[in-house]
Order: sequence, then structure tokens, then C-alpha cells
Amino acid sequence: MRLGQGEAARPGTRLRALIAAQKPLVVPGCYNALSARILEHAGHPAVYMSGYGTSLALLGLPDAGLSTLTEMALNAKLISSAVRVPVIADADTGFGNAINVIRTVEEYIRAGVAALHMEDQVAPKRCGHVAGREVIGREEAVAKIRAAHAARMELDPDFMIVARTDARGAHGGSLDEAIARANLFLEAGADMAFVEGPSSLEEIAEVCRRVKGPIFYNQTGISPRLSEADMARLGIALTILPGAALRETIMRVHDLAVAMKQQGALAEVEVDTRTKTHPVGNLHLFSGFDRIRALEAEFLPAEAQQKYEGTLGHMPETTR
Repeated sequence: MRLGQGEAARPGTRLRALIAAQKPLVVPGCYNALSARILEHAGHPAVYMSGYGTSLALLGLPDAGLSTLTEMALNAKLISSAVRVPVIADADTGFGNAINVIRTVEEYIRAGVAALHMEDQVAPKRCGHVAGREVIGREEAVAKIRAAHAARMELDPDFMIVARTDARGAHGGSLDEAIARANLFLEAGADMAFVEGPSSLEEIAEVCRRVKGPIFYNQTGISPRLSEADMARLGIALTILPGAALRETIMRVHDLAVAMKQQGALAEVEVDTRTKTHPVGNLHLFSGFDRIRALEAEFLPAEAQQKYEGTLGHMPETTR
């Protein structure tokens, strides 16, 4: 626990109070304890542990289902121990079936986070804004949310479950399927519905109109950027901005590395005063999603490539 923390209310209790008092609640993404503390110091009332950021910062690998429960829960614990504000944490697919989900919820509660979100992708999953996603069947997906709800009721009823569906941009999916799943997840005990990857303002409005519960929105990738006024008008309860801190770090570290090679020790002072365009380019490409697809082409059956057909998001090449 961070020195001086000492709040009596549980993290989930405090997050629920924030959401009730401040709509929309806009929550930036962090990837480790330091970035979380910086966001807290800047005045943000809550922070979000990005799964993409965790995978890239902790392992140097893309968000393609390569992080384990142990690694994700440890990062969540380190982040929540470093800040006083509530932490919302990515829990990928729950790291297995409904039984595995029970342990995942228990580990995240014990890590001190206020909420997790869990998606209905086939494992190994991938970033919700990268092509090639597949989703499990409705029945299995609902059972996992029911298991998550039961587990939190045993340990901390105020811990929040955010149910994410990737059916909108998945192979064979649709917006109608995503909305239907979101409503089923809410009925199964989820506190908020998270439809990943709407690609237009009209789609966001349809989600907000047809989903029968609080909306959690991911403002990144292929999804439109909204003002707080837009979010309030649509009725979005909470929005995450997962990648800003990660991109800024990559930009600054890259510039510093290049400048130090060229100019030596004085470069650090100069780099800190410069404004830059992002030198890394496409973050999905930089993190390694194209290599994942190339490895799939080499080692998986040919039909594994079919999951890229008709899906939304960054389309990895197979030649890299």
C-alpha cells in the first residue's frame, strides 16, 4: 500500500461513487505504476490499466493473448498499490473458461483494483482494434459473466464487472450481435456493457440507444473521438483513453535514443524541449502484430487465416 493511502472505502465503492457523480467519467490509460502515478498527479480521478500497454511495456510483445493472468494481475497490483485513485484493469478473456474466470476475479480483487473488463473473444485474443478477432458462443460467454458476478459477490459486492463484446468487428460478427450480447451480459450480472469497435458516430448512438444499461466506451483505434459533451448527450457513463501515455512514452524514448546516439549526453536536455511527430508510426506494426500473423501462417493450419476475413481494425501483413 502506498504510504498515506488509508481510505476506508473499497476501490469499487469509490469508483461507483465517481461514476454516479461525474458522467461521463473519462479515464486515461496507464501501463505501469509510474505512469499511473503521473496520471494521478495530473488530477485524474481514476486510471485504467491497459492490456495492450501491459503486454508491450512488460513483455515487449503485442496484445495478442501472450500475457498471462499472473503477469496481468501483478501489474494491476503494482499499479493499484501506487495510487490512491480507483483502478480499472483489463482482464482479457478471463484467462480461460468460466472456472478460470472465478480465479481471475479473485486475483484482481485481491490486487486492489476497483473493476475489470473481460471480453468474449476466442483465446488467444488480440487487441480489439486489430483484424482477426473471433468470439466464443453466446452461451459460453454469458456463463463466464455469471461466474465473474458470483465470484465478486463472495469477496466484494462493490467490485465492478465490465462485460466487453468484440462481436462488432469479429469474423462473422455484426453490430446487432454485439448489442444482443451486451444485453445478455447485463442480465447475467455485469455492471456495464462494453461494445468494442463501433466504427461511426451512428453506431455508437445505436449502441447507446439499444443497450439496456450503463455504457463503457473505448475511445481509440477505429472508433470515433468524442467530446465530453458528445458523451453526455449519448449517455455514455465511462470512457477510457487507453493509449495516450504509452504513445507519448514511445515517442520520447525513441527520440532520446536517437539523439543520444547523435549528440551524446547533452541530448537529454534538448529532447525534453522539442515537440515531435510520432517516429514509430503505426503502433500495431511496431508492437509486432504483423509478425504474429506471419507466425500463424507458418505454424497454424491454413484455415486459421480465415478469421481475418470481414473483420475490422489494423490488418497485419503476412510478409514481414
